[in-house]
Amino acid sequence: MADALTALILRMEATGATGFLAKELAPNDNSKNQLYLGSDFGVLNILPQGGLVTDTSDLAGSRRDRVKAPLIWDWLLPDGLSRAPDAQLILYPAYPEVRLSGLLRGAEGAPADVIRSRAPGRVLFLGVVPGERILAWAGFAEDPVVRAFRDAGQFESRGVFSNLGLLHTGTDTRSMLIAGLTDIADAGWLPSQKLGADGPVPYRAPNGGGYTLEAALGIRPNGHAAPDFQGWEIKQFGVSDFVRNTPRSAVTLMTPEPTGGFYREAGAEAFVRRYGYPDRSGRPDRLNFGGVYTVGSGPVALTGLSLEMDGFDPQAGRITDIEGGLFLKDSDGGIAAFWNYTGLIAHWNRKHAQACYVPSVRRGPPVEYAYGRDVLLCEGTDFFLLLRAFAAGVVSYDPALKLEERAGARPALKRRSQFRTRHRQVTSLYRRSAVVRLPGGGPAG
Repeated sequence: MADALTALILRMEATGATGFLAKELAPNDNSKNQLYLGSDFGVLNILPQGGLVTDTSDLAGSRRDRVKAPLIWDWLLPDGLSRAPDAQLILYPAYPEVRLSGLLRGAEGAPADVIRSRAPGRVLFLGVVPGERILAWAGFAEDPVVRAFRDAGQFESRGVFSNLGLLHTGTDTRSMLIAGLTDIADAGWLPSQKLGADGPVPYRAPNGGGYTLEAALGIRPNGHAAPDFQGWEIKQFGVSDFVRNTPRSAVTLMTPEPTGGFYREAGAEAFVRRYGYPDRSGRPDRLNFGGVYTVGSGPVALTGLSLEMDGFDPQAGRITDIEGGLFLKDSDGGIAAFWNYTGLIAHWNRKHAQACYVPSVRRGPPVEYAYGRDVLLCEGTDFFLLLRAFAAGVVSYDPALKLEERAGARPALKRRSQFRTRHRQVTSLYRRSAVVRLPGGGPAG
């Protein structure tokens, strides 16, 4: 019986999938009512999707705020694949909830009888091709694949899904991660390196702690998403020693460019010229734009700008206006920069639902890194947890922009718009977190 489910997973793997999920369908999970995917936006961290589109159209005389995310969705058929061109996620911020729609229109051979039914016991199986598309298959309760799924027992949960990775690999992802990190801690000092197409190569820049850890885990750097090990986002943080494990800097959560305001309208250079200040170290002909901007903390003295939030109810934990967002305002109420919720959602969904924070120490030259045994495992992130953190002053806008040779013919602009939090507060962005002590002897350092 288990062979039927295994065969499905192997077929999905042969088509490019690396993640395997199942969703048990309730009676209301059908093509008429759409498929329910949770009361938050956590599914965005699980399923790859296209660009987000805001829909504020009127229905029956009332405005409805929602966000749509198109999916590349292929149904597995006995003789190939069938694309569902209208497949999409629909995010309803006011409730909040996410639903799956458009799975049948234009998809010849799709399991319409299963998706349109209200019969109990139906299961939807998904194969996730990272950053690309979703492979899907669905069956009734009596189907051999569904019966094999029921007989297999309990699986790890990922939002509303069951994670079938254990069935595929024989080991749950958490155990695989801990085993890999234990080997790295046991290895002691590692030369600074970065994993390339042909294997590890030396890395001489000062920010090699993350790259070296990724290389040791077999992760090639990916400019489109966070480092991923079996679905876990890997983050290292520098410490002075492994006794106190005190982080040397804040945690950068994401680096989205503003979607509106003077920054967007006039450009980053004009923004720095208007709101920046002369370099405080005395370097000539240079303007900087920095400071830590936190909701509710008022203006930053260096720039006169303050960070405000609009369209979110922190008590109810819901978005009241999808066209709202974060505003960087001057003393006259002018909008220097603006990040709308749709843009923030698009950046936040690049993060993985699970993250691991690993301490590192550095020595050299030659530069080497060692990794500690007290690692922080966090699970269950969601966009609304991020918004609550903004409202509570836990996450701040901490930019680092500079304009050099500003009076010259070719001024050099460096832009970095980043949102950060203190390391001890990163757990507020996840539903579950724990410091795990890796097995073995004392670490280097």
